[in-house]
Amino acid sequence: MTGFLQVSTTAASKDAAAKLARSAVGARLAASAQVIGPVASVFWHLGELGEGEEWQILLKTTSGRFAALRDHLVSEHEWDNPEVTATPLTEGSAAYFDWLTRTVSPDVTEG
Repeated sequence: MTGFLQVSTTAASKDAAAKLARSAVGARLAASAQVIGPVASVFWHLGELGEGEEWQILLKTTSGRFAALRDHLVSEHEWDNPEVTATPLTEGSAAYFDWLTRTVSPDVTEG
């Protein structure tokens, strides 16, 4: 199977993460989203080493919907430069991938 992605981003709070997840799934840019956390993060920011807690959001979509999902997450995110990365989903059940494809189709009215 090709053309399916797991997209990852993070947010500062559970509420912010849930809001991003709901808006992306509600817009049919992702078929589903999971909010995981808090997770411990270590990162460089503004030239300094930082640490903190974040909430990770994992979203499932198709390659064809990725650009719109990425743009949505960046525009709705509270941070100026949020992580938005994608990992290919190379294996899975045909029924799941069929559901995912139908769900993120802009002309579908039900999942």
